[in-house]
Amino acid sequence: MLKTIKKWLDRERGVLITASSVASTVIVLRWLGFLQVWEWAAFDNFVRWRPAEPIDSRIAIVEINEADLQKYGYPISDAVLAQLLQKLHAGKPRAIGLDVYRDLPTQPGNAELLKTFKTIPNLIGIELMPDETRLGVRPPPVLDKLSRIGFNNVVIDADGKVRRALLYSWPGDGKTHESFALRLALLYLDREGISPEPATVNPKYLQLGKGVFRPFEPNDGAYVRSDSRGYQILANLRGPIGSFRTASMSDVLSGKVPADFVRSRAVLIGSNAASLKDFYQNAYSSGLFAPPQPIAGVELQAHFLSQILSAALDGRGGIKVWPEAAELLWILLWSWAGASVSWKLRSIGRSACCLSSISLGLSASLYLACLAGWWLPLIPPILSLLGSGAVVVGYLAHLQEELKRSKEFLQSLIDTIPDPIFVKDRNHRCIVLNQAYCRFIGYPLEILTCRTDYDLFPPAEADIFWQQDELVLQTHQPLENEEYFTDAHGVTHLISTKRSLHKDAAGNLFLVGAIRDITERKLREDALEQKNAELSHQAYHDALTGLSNRKMFYECLHQSLERAFSNQELVALLFLDLDGFKLINDTLGHNVGDLLLQAVASRLKKCLRGSDTISRLGGDEFTVILPAIPGREEAAKVAEKICDAIMQPFILEEHTVSVTTSIGISLYPIDGQESDILVKNADTAMYRAKQLGKNQYQFY
Repeated sequence: MLKTIKKWLDRERGVLITASSVASTVIVLRWLGFLQVWEWAAFDNFVRWRPAEPIDSRIAIVEINEADLQKYGYPISDAVLAQLLQKLHAGKPRAIGLDVYRDLPTQPGNAELLKTFKTIPNLIGIELMPDETRLGVRPPPVLDKLSRIGFNNVVIDADGKVRRALLYSWPGDGKTHESFALRLALLYLDREGISPEPATVNPKYLQLGKGVFRPFEPNDGAYVRSDSRGYQILANLRGPIGSFRTASMSDVLSGKVPADFVRSRAVLIGSNAASLKDFYQNAYSSGLFAPPQPIAGVELQAHFLSQILSAALDGRGGIKVWPEAAELLWILLWSWAGASVSWKLRSIGRSACCLSSISLGLSASLYLACLAGWWLPLIPPILSLLGSGAVVVGYLAHLQEELKRSKEFLQSLIDTIPDPIFVKDRNHRCIVLNQAYCRFIGYPLEILTCRTDYDLFPPAEADIFWQQDELVLQTHQPLENEEYFTDAHGVTHLISTKRSLHKDAAGNLFLVGAIRDITERKLREDALEQKNAELSHQAYHDALTGLSNRKMFYECLHQSLERAFSNQELVALLFLDLDGFKLINDTLGHNVGDLLLQAVASRLKKCLRGSDTISRLGGDEFTVILPAIPGREEAAKVAEKICDAIMQPFILEEHTVSVTTSIGISLYPIDGQESDILVKNADTAMYRAKQLGKNQYQFY
């Protein structure tokens, strides 16, 4: 028996060494995290290709869309929110989740909203727990005192996508915080007599009804040393956008939704308006050819809630993974398979076809495993399979004598070229280099020969070199690229490389590359580009406040009027002049006057939307363009908000300064259809506001 094993080991020695080496390399790359993004992308594709699941009838979403914001304003007032909650509560849902921050009053109607918070026992609010990147948002005080709060923090992977849900968190304040989705699920499941308890398979796991939720570990699936703080689980989403019953806030308030829309369901209220930017990327957000389609935060929370309810009530499984040791054996197995196949076929073409077929079969098998709820490694085994096969094929195809003659010829040829030149084989090893290359990198020829980029350069640079080389080797097409290159002295250069393939009489392929140092040229280009950007900014912005200047104002106004004409919209133009600014300049000096203008500009920015344009025409005159407003009332609200903001005292160089502002308003197309006419009419209205006592606004 031992003799037979020894004989087999001697026969398969080359295959085993190749398989072990390739597998070790892939394992190291995986351990370093280089394969993590690829694995995520593969898993995302498998998830997108799963058959669509039916809509979860236990959940309904009330979305606040752009039309709602236009109708009710932003932020939504407490009165409107109280009315919405009361209407939903009247429909007898099991749970109501308010995925809207409400840490501060938004008048009018705050008293009514506080009363509503107290009288709806199945209402859950949200908080945003602070972390290393965010300050956090406090929960509504009333709901916090009633312990009806859940956090809506989302775990985002390095590629910007959400693949995990957070059930519990222990932020260090001595309390156990429950997630928004979990709080809603517990309210819903309470009617079914289901409550959290330790799982029978492992007391450290959470069990709800039929569902057992295994906590996420740092190296689960494709993850490498990921943050596993709190009680995380791998998210098992139901499907793409539109997987739940949805109605707009306007439809609910106007009674346009069916009477049973929320009855006995968990209802989530949240934003789906693009302007509020409460969106996330997930596995369904992008396809191979489709543009990215992020999911609204409230719908993402609905997916988390659906996963908990479906597991507890229906036994719908989560995402399962292998132990880390099993994954390492899996990679080694496929590395051995690739080396064995190539060793037996002894042909580049047949090996490539066979290994490609095996890769497709492996991908199909892992897709079926994904349908059964398993996330098994795909990229590492494929890399091991193809890598070991390529190594063996390269070894078998290598003809030493012909290779030697080819190297001598190439060496004599490239030594006459002043630019750095390198020649690599299929395994990305440097086999021929000229002296210019050796001088450029800073190593002698004997050290560089037969080395790969990973032996000479930082991993990030070596990755790029390897990818560019591999692209040429696979496509057989010349390639030009710009890359970063760190020499032996630690100096980083920006280089331009040209790569192409050459074949000798024996069929050996050589990758030949030429390098040119473009560091200085790039620095000059960047400096020129930065200078041009600075000049462009100075031409269109006020030097004191940083706001748009008169030239930029007229261009923006012209564009707003053209857009309003095409879309049949209203545009409001506000002309502002500070009351008493000259007295401040004369008594406290121009320095304080300049500081006041800067402070006024800052307050104006805080009063307006991102789509509004603020300009300083000169002196203490400012203009505000409000595009696409519904009517006069909205313009009046903005003007009133500006007046209130400006009249608050300013602290400038230990001086307390108080000023007010007079505002004139003209509307397009009511008060004029040309830029100059609108400006003149707004200016006239501003002077009338001054004559009527200042610190007010007047329409033309």
